[in-house]
Amino acid sequence: MSPTAIRRGTLGAAGVLGFLALLEAAGRLGIIDRNVLPYVSTVLATAAELAADDEFRRHVLATLTACAAGLLIAVAVAVPAGLLLGAVPVVERSVRPLVEFLRPIPSVALIPLALFLFYDSADAKTALIVYTCAWPLLIQTMYGLADVDPLAKETLRGFGFGATAVLLRVSLPSAAPFIATGVRVAVGVTLIVAVSVEIITGGGGGIGHYLVQAGSANRADRVLAAVVWAGLLGLAANLLFTAGERRLFRWHRERTGEAA
Repeated sequence: MSPTAIRRGTLGAAGVLGFLALLEAAGRLGIIDRNVLPYVSTVLATAAELAADDEFRRHVLATLTACAAGLLIAVAVAVPAGLLLGAVPVVERSVRPLVEFLRPIPSVALIPLALFLFYDSADAKTALIVYTCAWPLLIQTMYGLADVDPLAKETLRGFGFGATAVLLRVSLPSAAPFIATGVRVAVGVTLIVAVSVEIITGGGGGIGHYLVQAGSANRADRVLAAVVWAGLLGLAANLLFTAGERRLFRWHRERTGEAA
């Protein structure tokens, strides 16, 4: 790990710890009513207890399973679709208005429709994750194909390679860093969509369902502790995919000057 990354991580950790210390002090001094917002130390202790709670772990597993399934399906659908739209301009121009119409629709607004189409709320949750993740993957794949060096494609055509060979040998490898960025962006929204659906519908269990149960029992400490775990899971997934992206596509970062 580079000194710059270590310094950034240290400053980030110091900022988080300082913020938590301020909240703890505000609670202890009576600035924040502890009946409304528990002490930070209480929330963190409860979060540690949840790590050993089998029921909570089952809810976490249900959420992560839906996120993984939805992300994989989205990759399998959106990346080929992006390759098609990016490689065939006529198709892209025909489909672009529909894409621009559907893309801004919030996935939460489609929950009633998903529940109508899918009998099982867990299937509805997965379907909404697929819908949300597909857009960054589709757009990034199209942008990646647009960024391909035309000279490289013409060179390959000059050696007698067909359109499919050019796509697989030049376009797809060049677009891979953009696709990886789309995956990273999609990972960031999977947890948001999954927990939102679980809060509203139950979604076959999950962190959102646990939040509703804890709120019904008037356990603010458990609600906040579950939120802490949701945030940590999202942070861990983002760091993992970011590290993988940097390692796999270091050549792209060096070419674009980002490595410097």
